[in-house]
Order: sequence, then structure tokens, then C-alpha cells
Amino acid sequence: MNFLNEITFRHPDAISFAPGRPYDGFFDTEQIFTHARRYLDHLADQGHTPRQIRTALYQYGPTAGLIREIIADSLRADEDIDVPAESLVVTLGAQEAMLLALRALHGGPDDVLLVSSPCYVGIIGAARLLDIEVHPVEERETGLACADVEAAVRELRARGKRPRVLYVLPDHANPSGNTLDLRTRTELLRTAERHGLLILEDSPYRMVSPGRRLPTLKALDRTRTVVHLGSFSKTVFPGARVGYVVADQPIADGTGGSTLLAAELAKVKSMITVNTPSLSQAAVAGALLAARGRVSEMNSEAAAYYGEAMRSVLRTLDRCLPAHRRAELGVRWNEPAGGFFLSVRVPFRADEAALSRSAEEHGVIWTPMEHFHPLGGGRNGIRLSISYLTPSEIQEGITRLTRFIEAECAANERTGT
Repeated sequence: MNFLNEITFRHPDAISFAPGRPYDGFFDTEQIFTHARRYLDHLADQGHTPRQIRTALYQYGPTAGLIREIIADSLRADEDIDVPAESLVVTLGAQEAMLLALRALHGGPDDVLLVSSPCYVGIIGAARLLDIEVHPVEERETGLACADVEAAVRELRARGKRPRVLYVLPDHANPSGNTLDLRTRTELLRTAERHGLLILEDSPYRMVSPGRRLPTLKALDRTRTVVHLGSFSKTVFPGARVGYVVADQPIADGTGGSTLLAAELAKVKSMITVNTPSLSQAAVAGALLAARGRVSEMNSEAAAYYGEAMRSVLRTLDRCLPAHRRAELGVRWNEPAGGFFLSVRVPFRADEAALSRSAEEHGVIWTPMEHFHPLGGGRNGIRLSISYLTPSEIQEGITRLTRFIEAECAANERTGT
């Protein structure tokens, strides 16, 4: 991120396909006040006194969160995830949810976190902070394969390791853009159950993607195998930094009884961030109440916009590099139906040096895929983000990217590399 920020600062006129943040043309500052007011009115309607409402907004509040019931209602309405409110913890974005889950689930030095490769760098960073060993499972072109997960489990156990958690982004993954089909989701749950794995499911792009959504792993989960991470950063507004974790797994409470994993996560959170800001929770809750929990309906316009942005990128790539030309060069890309990202494979090293040339000589910025491979790999991959650019910037940016790819391929041909 530091290098990307530096490149962007040095080349302010370059078109950047690097940021994975939402397009802020959908945000209205006044909505913040409207949403917060709606939540306060909701509390009043629920019988809270003015003093109780003041305390809810101004004081630290419960560590597990003020708005768990509202989020639980939304999950039932929109995702067919039916869990009690006490199985949720409201967090500072999905990033804190990852950290809490990994800390609570890590039982010793032999525990291993399985991830796909390429993988979202946030989970890798959280594991490194906690000194948890990460074992990458290489994605195929269609995404994570259950056979490869099983092979990784067998390999780790043969080394005396304990594969404990599998982190997966089943929908429009960052960075690859891949989506797991329904059959793979079902098989993945069976694989996890068979090997005693917990699945850490992260899916922030579902509600900002067009078309029919496949069920989440948590919605398919019948044996409490899945810990589900959620975030309102893409759907309500990023600056709120409100996420959540669904952790309905029963665990021993140390007194001979049992409690939910969520209670353990809340205990860990109390020692890190104490609570999630009440103002942020109020704004998010108001948005959910206004939409009757239907985040998908709230984001229908945004999802259509991002879907068209993705199609525009794919159309322009196809126009600038038609099938015969990309076959000659050895260039290919996937075609996600949603999300913010797609990946392009090129026949040259797409590293930071290449990115510097791209920004300086061609005025276009992208993200090297090698940063998303925990143990190396991705040297010929480019991640493109479609979420933050206008239609005209997409057209011009892909045109510039094509010139860069053509120039790099020509240079490789001249040097024989």
C-alpha cells in the first residue's frame, strides 16, 4: 500500500485501477444525520427514555455492539442467515473481525491458517501480527478447489501441524475476482466438516454486485462450521468502519458450562478496542432500518453501476486486445460478473518496476498480483479494480493499459526474455 500511495502521489495525472474502495458518487453527507436520527427514533419507539438514548449514543456501550438485533434481522431478511443476536459481535470493519476470530481460534504453535493463493492481504497481515502460520492453497482459474484443500490438510498433518481455519472469499474474491459455484460451496462445507476445519467466510462484495446471488456458506451451514464476517464499508459508507462477525459455535466457558464463540470474541475485543463507536453504529443501524434490513435493495443502484463498470472494462479490453492479438501476446483475463476486481495475466514480470514504468510512461496504475501470494507467485499477474473510476476514465485507462502491455511485450521480444 505504501508503494502504491507513493506511485499515485508521484503521478497524480495517472488513471488508477488500484483502489478497492467504493465510488463515492453514491454518498450523500446528509444521509449520515438522517440515518442517525432514524436510529434514535427507533430507540424511542422501543421505549427507551431520553436518558437511556443519550447514554447509548455518548457512552462506550457494550463491547459486543449496540445494534446486534438490527444486524441479525437484516441477515435473516437478506441472506437467509438465521442466528440469534447474541451470536454477533459488531466490529471496527471486517478487518477487526478477522483479527478477533484468528486470536480466539488460535490454540497453539502447531495451528495453521489455510488461505487461497492469491489472497486478500488483510488476513495475511492479521495472521502475521498473531504469529500464526499461513499455508496457501493455490487457486485454479475457476477459484479454490476442494481437492486442493484436502491435499493441503493431509500435507500439514503429515508434518505434525494442525490445520485449524480456512479463510475463503466465495463471492467475487479480492484480488482474483473469482466466485465459487454452488457445488463447490457445498463440497467445501463437507470437506471442512470431514477434517474438523472451521471456515472463516468473508464476502464484502455480494450486495454491491448485480444479478442473482448464490447462498453464502453460512446460509448453507447446518453444523456451525462457518464463522461469517460482514462489513458495511462497501454498502453503507466506508468511513463508518462498522463490520460484524457471526460466531454461533458453542464453546466451553471454563466453568463446566458452554457459551458461544461470539462471547469469546467480545472478550478479546474488550482488550483491544473496547467497543465500536456508537455514532458509527447509529448511522449504519438507521440505514438498515430505512431499508427494512434489505441491504440488497439499498444498494441496487450501486450494484448496477459496478456491474456496468465491470462490463465496460471487459468490453474495452476485448476491443483493445481482440482474441487474435491477445493470443499472439499471451495475455488473458477472467470475466467476473460482479465485485470490484478482475485479474489479467501477462507474459512479462508485472512487478513494482513494471508498475513504475506503467505510471511514468503510460499514465496508468494497477496492482501487482504478486503482493497477494503469501509464499511467492503471481509474478505475471495484474489486478484491476473497477470500482472507483468514471466510465470515461475506464475507457481511457484501459487504452493506456493496452499501450503499456504492448510496449512491455515488445521490449521482452527485443531482449529475448
